[in-house]
Amino acid sequence: MDHIITTLLAEISPAYLAIAILCTVFAGFVKGTVGFAMPMVMISAFSSFLPPDMALAGLILPTLVTNFSQAFRDGPRAALEVSRRYWRFLAATMIFIVVSAPFVRDIPQMAFLLLLGVPITLYALLQLMGKSLSIGLAHRTRAEWGLGIVAGLYGGISGVWGPPLIVYLMSVGAPKREMLLIQGMVFMLGAVVLFGAHVNSGVLNAPNTIFSAVLVIPALLGLSMGYRLGDRLDQARFRRWTQILLVVAGLNLIRRALTLGGE
Repeated sequence: MDHIITTLLAEISPAYLAIAILCTVFAGFVKGTVGFAMPMVMISAFSSFLPPDMALAGLILPTLVTNFSQAFRDGPRAALEVSRRYWRFLAATMIFIVVSAPFVRDIPQMAFLLLLGVPITLYALLQLMGKSLSIGLAHRTRAEWGLGIVAGLYGGISGVWGPPLIVYLMSVGAPKREMLLIQGMVFMLGAVVLFGAHVNSGVLNAPNTIFSAVLVIPALLGLSMGYRLGDRLDQARFRRWTQILLVVAGLNLIRRALTLGGE
């Protein structure tokens, strides 16, 4: 145990570790409430005081564990049923996380982040203004494949693949409980793939893996608190808070792009 602590503190100061733990509790709370945004909150906060590799590594294990909880909260049968319904999105996301993860150190992220952040922000703002942007049934298959590919490409590079899924689910009018279950399943499987991909990429080296493991308990604590609030939200309020968080997610992606552009 002393060796593990020494290894971790050689990479991050106690003060920064404490901040990371508090940020993770908050990220878990947000996820428990609306079902997503945990990686967005963590990567946004961590990127301000940690190296990129450590910031990305920090969210991987907490994301994996909390999404397992969310995906199987209603039992294995419900998880299997929702996976069958959205198998195209699942398959596309998993495949393209693997495709994009090896390029995390090589691809300039500014254009990628802008191309994701701008349309997500516009979409969510239009939803908040009452504009209907539902996807017709004839186009759902293409939309599911297309947005799954986008989610996978960005997920492998940035660790964030939630916004394209949320856009799709809101567009087709998925009910609250179904949204929560499929988010958990997509995010859990994506986190498994991301974990394997970044073991190979070198992002999950020994100190980074220890850092990520330390954050699992704070993430579960926040998730538990968020579940209590989320269960009290009706469909309308749940949808509205989801739209607001999508705007925040989109603006955050734009901010990250402009920050990179200024470096």
